Amino acid sequence: MFSYYGTKRALASYYDPPRYKTIIEPFAGAAAYSCLYPDRDVFLFDTDPIIVTTWQYLIKANRKDILDLPDLPIGSRCDSLDIPEGARYLMGFFANPGSAQPKITATARSNWGRARSDLANRVDAINHWIIELGSWNTIDPQTPATWFIDPPYQHAGKWYRHGSGSIDFIDLGSFCNCCFGQVIVCEQLGADWLPFTPFKHI
Repeated sequence: MFSYYGTKRALASYYDPPRYKTIIEPFAGAAAYSCLYPDRDVFLFDTDPIIVTTWQYLIKANRKDILDLPDLPIGSRCDSLDIPEGARYLMGFFANPGSAQPKITATARSNWGRARSDLANRVDAINHWIIELGSWNTIDPQTPATWFIDPPYQHAGKWYRHGSGSIDFIDLGSFCNCCFGQVIVCEQLGADWLPFTPFKHI
């Protein structure tokens, strides 16, 4: 639904499809995996209030809300727009795609013009989703679900506002092993907190 640093947009379709009606993403980010299955009961969690506010806006928005958002010419500022805070963050993520936080000024890389209509066509499908401000260790791992666990990477996740430095990966590994249902955990080569094996080079 929005462009974000570390998004699984290019990889999401390669993972096994969900076997449960419920999908839980303890590290929501842009939730690229869940976005492939908008009809599921999706529960997103994130410790970054900006991510949570962006998703709160998207979940409540409808097609008209998105289409009514203004253009974003190169050099224009998102922070001065008279729109909801979540919408400003949303447009800020498109102002410079792939950033770890929304940008204030639209760059030449901005793809908001192309993305707006696509987003408008998809947003009504997620109005039953739930987003909460919270950490993975506040979630009951015994909830039957497809768990898509994509934390800031152990060695490369330092660029996020709430990055890997605040994660106890040993505890997170234990949590993953306790999750009930279908569990998909993502990492990068070199991670050692679970017995990861190479999945896809892309």
